[in-house]
Amino acid sequence: MPQSQRDDAAISEVIEMALSDSVSFATIEAVHGLKPDAVKALMRQALKPGSYRAWRKRVRQFSDRREVYK
Repeated sequence: MPQSQRDDAAISEVIEMALSDSVSFATIEAVHGLKPDAVKALMRQALKPGSYRAWRKRVRQFSDRREVYK
């Protein structure tokens, strides 16, 4: 979804989905049309720096342990 069409509710939903361990980047792309890089950029803007780093670390750790994750 283009930046101009995103409203606060959609941004909040994307953030909630991205923070969830059970929702993949593919699901976020199917629902909101955002590729993984766009989700990461959105998360970087929306979260505090430490929260963003913790989220990325968690996503990386899970993806290292599981074949299919985010």
